[in-house]
Amino acid sequence: MNRILLTLLTLTLLAGCQRVAVEETKLIPPAVEKTVLKVGTIYGSQIYVTTGQGEAGFDYEMASRFADHLELELAMKPYSNIKDLYQALNSGEIDLIAAGLADTPTRRENFRLGPPLYRVNQVLVYKQGTPQPKDISQLKDEITVITDSSFVDTLSQLQKIYPELVWDQEQDKDSEELLAMIARGEISYTIADSTTFEISRRYMPELRAGLTLKEKQAIVWLLPAQNSDKLMSELLTFWHGEKLNGTLAHLDEKYFAHVKRFDYVDTRAFLRAIDNKLPKYKERFQYYAGDLDWRKLAATAYQESHWNPNARSPTGVRGLMMLTLPTAKQMGIENRLDAEQSIKGGAKYLRGILNRLPDSIPDNQRMWFALASYNIGYGHVEDARKLAESMGLNPSAWRDLKEVLPLLQKRKYYKQTRYGYARGNEAVHYVDNIRRYYDTLVWIDNQNKLLEENQALIEESQLADQIGIGEKAITGAQPE
Repeated sequence: MNRILLTLLTLTLLAGCQRVAVEETKLIPPAVEKTVLKVGTIYGSQIYVTTGQGEAGFDYEMASRFADHLELELAMKPYSNIKDLYQALNSGEIDLIAAGLADTPTRRENFRLGPPLYRVNQVLVYKQGTPQPKDISQLKDEITVITDSSFVDTLSQLQKIYPELVWDQEQDKDSEELLAMIARGEISYTIADSTTFEISRRYMPELRAGLTLKEKQAIVWLLPAQNSDKLMSELLTFWHGEKLNGTLAHLDEKYFAHVKRFDYVDTRAFLRAIDNKLPKYKERFQYYAGDLDWRKLAATAYQESHWNPNARSPTGVRGLMMLTLPTAKQMGIENRLDAEQSIKGGAKYLRGILNRLPDSIPDNQRMWFALASYNIGYGHVEDARKLAESMGLNPSAWRDLKEVLPLLQKRKYYKQTRYGYARGNEAVHYVDNIRRYYDTLVWIDNQNKLLEENQALIEESQLADQIGIGEKAITGAQPE
């Protein structure tokens, strides 16, 4: 009898446990399918920026491709400083950080680091006219850097060698703001990545690079330290594929290659021309550009004539867009020295070249091929494309074509082509110059937009204050 009772009791307990297990299983919420990749970033010309042509930046383009790889929608979330980025990642507010951050020991201790996207040098930056320090020990003032940046790690290491080294940290400013403070003489020194410095000196030509404090530092993405195995695995697979198909090389060329050459005098002259000359022709560039970005048309005109409608060259080209006589006739232009006719003709000619280019050339690179054709002729560019293909390069990638174009000046190569010798090296510099001018025009447009928005906010606030004072006057209340 006791055995029967014991058996019944055991079965009852087991049944109870099964019911509890079933009930507990029912309480677990169903997994929510992920639909969005949330990427934290900070604003920066080479990182993430919004323009009239949409969003741009090395990190933005890579994040967009990564989201496509994961078949997710991309949500880029800009933060005001690195500390806020760290907090957002640790709290799960974002999935990863893509903000041009460098690989440092501190970050390795706290996060998982993705593979290198590109590499930079850390350079000491000062203003032209300030004596260039030959050594850290010669610094007369403190260095100002961004809080939580890789530069703090570098300075901490240097302080072990130079105990007298001091620095100040700014949490609410980014690298470009600190560089602007250098240009205005408000601070003496800062540290910047070589890419940020090279981009910024196009707008602030007074900037100078001094000592290189660290070389070839990898720029990486940051992932959470915990529970990111699957995301890291996907990132490594994605990175390997993008490296093999040339995406990393293309983006490196797109954002950094054309800014390495710098001419202080030319940069200052261009900035003055934007203020003094461009306003005379801006509306015409905007009108005749049509579906083209008018700033690319304006940048081309500056490269051609420095926005001088009476420009002439010994080779017979004339006017703002420096058209040849046959080209002007073909475009229906009677007077090449008339600014409006010249802009109209140049825009029509450039658009015609763009329409002739093969469909295999990506949309985001077609303008560079067209500009090279504008400079040395469509036939020579086609020769270079065929030469590139014969060398195992991609004839529809500007990064490859710009390596081949200078070969058209060497008999060994141009004798194989249909159209023969061409100043291909000049065409590469021509396109690089226009790209720099264009980037500067975009930057200035964005700055003006920010100023207008800030002014609108100020006026709105002042109007609200005036209405408040008026209402108090009507009701008899005393203004505060």
